[in-house]
Amino acid sequence: MNAAAGGASFVTFPALVFFGLPPLNANASSTVALLPGTLASAWVYRADAEPFEGVPLTAMILVSLVSGFAGALLLIYTPQHSFDAIIPWLMLVATLAFAFGRQAGTHLRRVMRIGPTALLGSQFLLGIYGGYFGAAVGIIMMAVWSFFGISNIKALNASKTLLVGATNAIAVICFIAGHLVWWPQTCAMLAGGVIGGYGGAHIARRIPAEPLRLGVTIFNVVMTVVFFARAYRPA
Repeated sequence: MNAAAGGASFVTFPALVFFGLPPLNANASSTVALLPGTLASAWVYRADAEPFEGVPLTAMILVSLVSGFAGALLLIYTPQHSFDAIIPWLMLVATLAFAFGRQAGTHLRRVMRIGPTALLGSQFLLGIYGGYFGAAVGIIMMAVWSFFGISNIKALNASKTLLVGATNAIAVICFIAGHLVWWPQTCAMLAGGVIGGYGGAHIARRIPAEPLRLGVTIFNVVMTVVFFARAYRPA
């Protein structure tokens, strides 16, 4: 899903919660489990990534690392009960971004452009979100980059995979150091993530992603509704 369309966090995060992990730990464990798959996809896409006009790719990577670190620290110091209340709203934002992010980017590109400084600032905010929660962050990145006038989808997808990988990599280090990861569940999910991330990147190069995106969107909506019901059910 991540390699071909995005949105795998909407499977891994709820699965870990429904298997008994506290949401904050499930979020951290999900990020750890998906990282090897993301890095495997980035390796497959490595030849397709291109620098941004006016902004070197190395600068985007550095900004993603710094902001991902900030987002991960923010998660570590968020109380469990506060994260329980926040998570349905984060899932709603991610669902809307996944469903409408590309269309919004295309529309706004007709009326505005953002410069290199604004692009780096936007990437910093996206990195904080990615380090904190991260669902659909790749889709949001691509929508924001479209404001910059970048339209090469192949290069966008490759750069998105690389920068999401950088953001998640620094977050994973923080989560492990902060003892948020539940390892037995994470390792089981991690094995599937590597296979899916590597194989999915090859599949994504050969098949249209739209049917998969539609199915992922429907699934995301269902999961968002479930978590709102979970958070606001009567005591």
